[in-house]
Amino acid sequence: MGERKGVNKYYPPDFDPAKHGSLNKYRNSHPLRERARKLSQGILIIRFEMPYNIWCDGCQNHIGMGVRYNAEKKKVGNYYTTPIFRFRMKCHLCPNYIEMQTDPASCDYVIVSGARRKEERWDAEASEQVVATAHEEKQKLETDPMYRLEHGTQDQSKLQRALPTLQNIQEAQSAWKDDFALNSLLRRKFREEKKVLQEEEKKDLALQARANLSIPLVQEAEEDRHLAALLKYQSLDSYEDKQKQKRNEIVDRPWFSSSKTNDTMKKLAFVGKSPSSKSFVPLNSLGVVCRKSRDTKQSSSEGESNTSDAPAQVNRQDSGASEMLFDSSARPSGGSQMAEGSPPSSFATSLVADYSDSASGSEVEL
Repeated sequence: MGERKGVNKYYPPDFDPAKHGSLNKYRNSHPLRERARKLSQGILIIRFEMPYNIWCDGCQNHIGMGVRYNAEKKKVGNYYTTPIFRFRMKCHLCPNYIEMQTDPASCDYVIVSGARRKEERWDAEASEQVVATAHEEKQKLETDPMYRLEHGTQDQSKLQRALPTLQNIQEAQSAWKDDFALNSLLRRKFREEKKVLQEEEKKDLALQARANLSIPLVQEAEEDRHLAALLKYQSLDSYEDKQKQKRNEIVDRPWFSSSKTNDTMKKLAFVGKSPSSKSFVPLNSLGVVCRKSRDTKQSSSEGESNTSDAPAQVNRQDSGASEMLFDSSARPSGGSQMAEGSPPSSFATSLVADYSDSASGSEVEL
C-alpha cells in the first residue's frame, strides 16, 4: 500500500523512468502484490463477505451473515452481458472449501458446493409485496397485443378490488393534511393537561408537607372519594382540654361511695323500729364528733326540744356548734327522709364534725 502513495517512495540510482516506467516494473511486481499471485490463471484474491447465513458441510457449524474471508474470484460465464463470478474460500473452522457464485437473474448468490443455505426467504406474492415483472413476461407484453389486452383487463379488476383500501388510506392521510391546525390543537390540549397536573402536584406537595409524608401519592379516584365520605374522623383533644374534662369529672363526682350510704340507711331503718314513736338517735351512736362551746350548751338543748316534731334538723350556734336529731317515726317503710334545709343525700353517708369554732375552752363530746 505504501507504493501507491505520493510520499515515502525510494527511487534507486539506476531507476530510469523512460526505461522502467514505474517502480512496479522496475521490481517486476504487481501493485496488488500477493493478491495477484494467481492472476495468470484468471484468479484474483479479494475480501469476500458472506451474503447470508449458511451451514458448513464439513464441520456442520453455523456461519453467520457478514463473516469475511479471503476468496478466490474468477469469471465463469455471462448472463446476457452481465458476467457471472465464482468465489472459493476456506472455512475458518475446518479444511472444507465453500464455493458460491452470483445469480444476476434473481439478483442473489447461489451456493455451488461446500455449504447449504439457512432458509430465511419468503414468497413476495404470499406476503402481498410488489413483485417485479419477469423478463419473459416483459417480452410477451411488448410483442403480443392480445396478451397485453388481457393483462390490462386483469390490472383493471385488481384496481377495482383495491380501490376501497386506497380510499381509506387517502382519507387517513387527508386528516393529517393541515399540520399547523393539528399541531395547534395538540399543543392546546397538552397545555390544559399540564395545568391540571401542576395543580394536582401543588396539592400533593402541600398535603405531604402538612402530614410530614415522604411517600409518593397516587392519583385520586372516585371510589376513594366515596370511601372517604363514609369515614368520620375526630381530632384528638389537647392537653388543656383533657385537664379541664378531668376537673369537671372530679367536681361532678359524689363525695361518698354508695356502700357507706346503704350502711347508714340500714342503721336509720333499724332505729326507726323501736317501741317509741319518736326516738332521737344521738350523734354518739353514729360515730359523729361534734364540737360545742360552753356558752352554747343551754341554747342547743332548747333547740333540741323545739325540733322533736321535725324529721331531722341541724342547729348551729356560736360559730357552728351543732347537734343533729333524727326522727325514726317519720319513716314507716324503713327509708330515710331528710328535713328541709338539711344537706344533700351525700351527707347522710357520713357526718363530719365542724371545727370552724376555734374558741378557747371548747369541749369535744364523743
